[in-house]
Amino acid sequence: MTVFEELKRRGLLAQLTDEEEIKELINAGKATFYIGFDPTADSLHVGHFMALCLMKRLQMAGNKPIVLIGGGTAMIGDPSGKTDMRKMMTKETINHNVECFKKQMSHFIDFSDDKAIIVNNGDWLLDLNYVDVLRDVGACFSVNKMLTFECYKQRMERGLTFLEFNYMIMQSYDFYRLFQDYGCNMQFGGDDQWANMLGGTELIRKKLGKDAYAMTITLLLNSEGKKMGKTEKGAVWLDPEKTSPYEFYQYWRNVGDADVIKCLKMLTFVPIEEIEEMEKHMEGAEYNKAKELLAYELTKLVHGKEEADKADAAAKAIFAGGGNSDDMPSTTIAAADLTDGKIGILTLLVKCGLCPSNGEARRLVTQNGIAVNGEKFTDPKGLVDLSEPVVIKKGKKIFHKAIAE
Repeated sequence: MTVFEELKRRGLLAQLTDEEEIKELINAGKATFYIGFDPTADSLHVGHFMALCLMKRLQMAGNKPIVLIGGGTAMIGDPSGKTDMRKMMTKETINHNVECFKKQMSHFIDFSDDKAIIVNNGDWLLDLNYVDVLRDVGACFSVNKMLTFECYKQRMERGLTFLEFNYMIMQSYDFYRLFQDYGCNMQFGGDDQWANMLGGTELIRKKLGKDAYAMTITLLLNSEGKKMGKTEKGAVWLDPEKTSPYEFYQYWRNVGDADVIKCLKMLTFVPIEEIEEMEKHMEGAEYNKAKELLAYELTKLVHGKEEADKADAAAKAIFAGGGNSDDMPSTTIAAADLTDGKIGILTLLVKCGLCPSNGEARRLVTQNGIAVNGEKFTDPKGLVDLSEPVVIKKGKKIFHKAIAE
């Protein structure tokens, strides 16, 4: 089975500019490809995960990845899939985030012996002369055509700034520079990046008279059509300080039945034949086995085997023992938040990140969705005594320890 066939069987392929050429290049290990990552935070998150896995797969097949860190494009902000303008960041914040990204990516990509490289588009974008860009690059883009793309249409009603309107031109220029400087012949990205990627192939064709290729990968959506990787606490991060290995494990352990096989195919390196065989017998307890496999494999990939083993053992100990494990996620409650050693249940749930708001916490409590130390807690006005650590259970699967400062 070729690498291209495997990508198809795993459901990763979305849109391609030239399927036959792309197939030939990546199967022969002759693709020098890039994927861009804008450093909008100091950690990668689950939304980046599929792109990192794709890079790893293609590198294993002999292709050369270029990780493009958007130190320049992050100064503008990509309007694709956004309803509001991105918050502006300082150069210092962007540079800090770039360094964090580089460190995390080394867990996925082999950068030794020039097998892969990391470049920062700030190295060329930030020194460009505005008039030169307008004359040399801007002349290659039709405003009429740009406004037909979905990434701009959905923002026109709310208001699209000229700053963001330039994002496609900047990303296209990245591909143009990488093609010239590094022989980069292909760009991969999420399906919401299709318009920006086409801009790059067109710029290369118009300026250099040569062909370059683009391929998008399927966005990671759940069965309800929503992007995966969000919890009440926010994004699921790859940084263990922001999302602990146990919490990361639990996120994947708790995916919906309808999503587990898709996630195994798209995100793990479990042989596709094994997953397809599992798919034929998915019922009852088999769903739980598949979820445990998914959670373990992804935690091992991100945090290493030792942390995956610990998270797996902690999860089993918690469920078998009704919520007892040293590795359970916990929150320390400040003394200032306590009155005589007690705290309101709604406040406690929000501070522990188990609910985004008091309203959601109230709904859970009144609908019997919360237990404290194994006992149902149904009074939204009730107080929890934190003179000793308590274990909160949300629903059937989520456990959290609260400890007084």
